[in-house]
Amino acid sequence: MKKKSSPRITRRGLLKTGATVALTGMLAPTANAAAVQPARQSVYEALGLRHIINATGTVTNLGGSVMPPEVVAAWVDASRHFVNLVALQDRVGERIAKLIGVESALVTTGAAGSLLLGTAAVVTGGDRRHIARLPDTRGMKNEVLLQKAHHSCYDNQLTDVGVRLIEVETAADIKRAVNDRTALMFFMNKDDAEGRIRRQEWVTLARRHKIPTLLDAAADAPPMERLSEYNRMGFDLVAFSGGKAIRGPNDTGLLLGRKELIEAAKLNTNPHCGTIGRMMKVSKEDMIAQLAAIERFVRLDHKAEVREWERRIGVIETAVRGIATVRCEQIVPPIANHVPHLILTWDETRVKITRERFTQALMEGDAPIQIGRVPGTGDRGVVVSVFTLQAGEERVVAERIVAVLRGAAGR
Repeated sequence: MKKKSSPRITRRGLLKTGATVALTGMLAPTANAAAVQPARQSVYEALGLRHIINATGTVTNLGGSVMPPEVVAAWVDASRHFVNLVALQDRVGERIAKLIGVESALVTTGAAGSLLLGTAAVVTGGDRRHIARLPDTRGMKNEVLLQKAHHSCYDNQLTDVGVRLIEVETAADIKRAVNDRTALMFFMNKDDAEGRIRRQEWVTLARRHKIPTLLDAAADAPPMERLSEYNRMGFDLVAFSGGKAIRGPNDTGLLLGRKELIEAAKLNTNPHCGTIGRMMKVSKEDMIAQLAAIERFVRLDHKAEVREWERRIGVIETAVRGIATVRCEQIVPPIANHVPHLILTWDETRVKITRERFTQALMEGDAPIQIGRVPGTGDRGVVVSVFTLQAGEERVVAERIVAVLRGAAGR
């Protein structure tokens, strides 16, 4: 009797079906072929979870972004072999730095990981005795200046290193605060307009006082030029997310800047033992996938992307036309999430639904749609983001918005 040949597993087939078969095998290694989940069911559905249509943007709680096929393929390829992680990190960093035009680069565990490692690099200066002691910073420079308006939930990434945050609001405050314990001047880029000292002046003051600077620019690309702009402006270290609009793995980030500080940051993290960053492992797969994402990002036709996002917004604008009092406005946030968004407003006395109830109603559909406010979009109406939608989802979003608003308008 002729044996049936096993189906050939190819990379294309793996990418097409996702990781469903692989996950099923891990969860039930003894199951026979008949028990394998059908290819149309995703790994999330196999766990009883629903897919969410992301009309919020590249937010971490939804997984950041969806990796493009070439990034996934690079990740899979990297998973098949062993490699020296220190050498790989060096080589990947060199390639990324050259691609985007900065002095040096390090792939990290998100922009948050970049903040911790950037702070550790400045505090320790790469001294292995100091590195081994963190977060005990006694005898080291351990004060970080920041503006009062620049506090955020990411303060912990700085203080975890063992530093103390010193609030300043004016140039005179900085002059009084700087002393022999001052390690760093930190700037939260999305809050540039909120502080009394703007970005360029902050760099100028830091240079005057000879203090290194660290900028959090997590969601500030696109445009692509921003990946080098802030270093050219004079910031010594800049943190970006690797898993937002760049569309690398959601657990990756970039620390960009002066070579000696990037080298010091490397010494504070995996695979080096006895370091504060040992647990912040960037896998070989993530390094390669992040490189692939950067290679893709720098060659993208970003103008064509904007036209596509505007087309998607147009689908929603056309759909809601004619609903009483509903108004549409396109807005591009000035710094973070610098892509076209749609603001919808209406008169709640005629379209009888609050913004909160409208947001909730979108999540209650068969295909849950999540919307949310992002910095730089003000506080009017509700905000719909289209640049994280997948092909065709703009029509689903438009139909659902129309259904909710027409229902609230009574027709």
